[in-house]
Amino acid sequence: KGGKVGLFGGAGVGKTVNMMELIRNIAIEHSGYSVFAGVGERTREGNDFYHEMKESNVLDKVSLVYGQMNEPPGNRLRVALTGLTMAEYFRDEGRDVLLFIDNIYRYTLAGTEVSALLGRMPSAVGYQPTIASEMGALQERITSTKKGSITSIQAVYVPADDLTDPAPATTFAHLDATVVLSRQVAELGIYPAVDPLDS
Repeated sequence: KGGKVGLFGGAGVGKTVNMMELIRNIAIEHSGYSVFAGVGERTREGNDFYHEMKESNVLDKVSLVYGQMNEPPGNRLRVALTGLTMAEYFRDEGRDVLLFIDNIYRYTLAGTEVSALLGRMPSAVGYQPTIASEMGALQERITSTKKGSITSIQAVYVPADDLTDPAPATTFAHLDATVVLSRQVAELGIYPAVDPLDS
């Protein structure tokens, strides 16, 4: 309760599916409330997610906010902060709320695009020079109070399955726990494809 968990993995290893299952189980088994921020989601994924929540009868227990891939980078950069503001509202009402961010990597990419538009010189691997401060501005607001708590579960795309890439590496510093979803485990047909040694 009140912690931050990262679901790390490359494309197609089950990050979003794990989030959907967690939202459904929390809503049905524990009557818990969730906020889902879809950062840079494909329109199809956002649509599928909505219908999955509707079919599971949990739409009354979840708030969804999207900044989709086809939107300007400023919109995509702000959607994670919008989801966080919604979670803070519920926390300040005295609730214990779950904040799901999918995908924190796309939050970083949106920041990279905004940085390029502003004419800033890129840093390591082409990311914005403000990557650490932007990530900190988001992550440090995910806090609990005496009245309520925000527990955050964040999907983190790992480019080329490289955990040392600056985007996932910057995220690591802010998390209380990490779960690494492995392509090798997924290829064996084992889901969730958790790698217990890397996690």
